[in-house]
Amino acid sequence: MLPLSSQKIDQYHEQGFLIPEVRLSLDRLRLLRDALERVIAANPETRPEQIGSPHVLNGKGKDETGDAAFLEIARDEKILDLVEQIIGADIVLWGSQAFCKPQGDGMEVPWHQDGQFWPINPLATCTVWIALDDSLIENGCLRVIPGSHREKILYQHLKEERSHIALHQQIDSGVFDPSSAIDVELEAGQMSFHDVYLIHGSNPNRSPRRRAGYAIRYMPGSSLFDRSRVLSNSNYQNDFVSRPLWLLRGQDRTGQNDFLIGHS
Repeated sequence: MLPLSSQKIDQYHEQGFLIPEVRLSLDRLRLLRDALERVIAANPETRPEQIGSPHVLNGKGKDETGDAAFLEIARDEKILDLVEQIIGADIVLWGSQAFCKPQGDGMEVPWHQDGQFWPINPLATCTVWIALDDSLIENGCLRVIPGSHREKILYQHLKEERSHIALHQQIDSGVFDPSSAIDVELEAGQMSFHDVYLIHGSNPNRSPRRRAGYAIRYMPGSSLFDRSRVLSNSNYQNDFVSRPLWLLRGQDRTGQNDFLIGHS
């Protein structure tokens, strides 16, 4: 994979997201699609939009059954080369999620900021969102509010009472302009990066085409994954106390992150 250009890096810092000029090979894409099918089949009680940490294989720190293919892609050196240009040389893998919106019945993801749900201090994460299917307006692609990350503020999130949505909290619409949203359309194999403070969401999938993606969460080694924080403000079931972390590059600058918990 080619390194990110200075223009792409500037875009990330200015707008809060970017689409690199890279994509997965067809063989790698097939492996991940097959892995997704295995994970969905192994977790029939979990909506396919809400499968947390499919990279975790031993059941520690999560309820679902994972698959080795997702851990392998999260540790891919070429992807890490790109992430390093965004968050620096110290890279910690702390989470991931499969987002699979079935055709005709895919859930909406309300407008939110990821940092609302994560026990990271200081709050910093780059999410790499890999499209396993074509992710288009018609089947509920990612939507972002460009520049909404710049102030590094977590805005108020209100409880959502609607059913059939993937998150039960939504950011107060009075703090941003929904008309400024950009649709992040991706072909299968492409990826996008976005900042932890960026306001984003996605529409439901009422189309005849599935929309599946895999989001990988990386934080810099200067941040602490604070296991003492108990977060109950999400409908995702996350056991942060036993969540495994991987130091993929560089050092843990905090000296406090535990890379043994949650590993077999």
